[in-house]
Amino acid sequence: MQLNKIKLTTDSSERLKQLKAKTGLTPNILCRIGFCLSLKDNIVPDPEKYPEEDREFNRYTLLGEWDSLYVALLRQRLAADGVTDHPEEAYFRAHLNRGVYTLSRLVRSVADLANLTIY
Repeated sequence: MQLNKIKLTTDSSERLKQLKAKTGLTPNILCRIGFCLSLKDNIVPDPEKYPEEDREFNRYTLLGEWDSLYVALLRQRLAADGVTDHPEEAYFRAHLNRGVYTLSRLVRSVADLANLTIY
C-alpha cells in the first residue's frame, strides 16, 4: 500500500477530539480501534463519502509497529468484498473514517471501550 500520509474528514477529526476528551486515549489508538470496528461491519464503505479534508496522520504514527497487520486485515477484507474499483488507500481511509464515526456512537467514556468486544 503506497500511503505515507492519511487525511481524515473534518467530521472525523472533530469526533476524534471529542473521543480523546472522553477517554483520554490518543487519536492514533482511537483510529486503530475504529478501523477494526469498520472492518467488522458487513457493509462495504464508499470511499467517495470520505474526502481528504482535515487532520493528517503519518502512517507510522497511526499504525506503529502493527502496520503490516492492519494492511493485511484491509487486504483480507477487500478480497472478501471483491472490490477493485478504488485503490487500497481509498478503502483504508474509508474504513478509518467510518470506524471513527462508529466509535463515537458507541463510546461515551473509557469504560465503554471494554464493552466493544461484545459489539
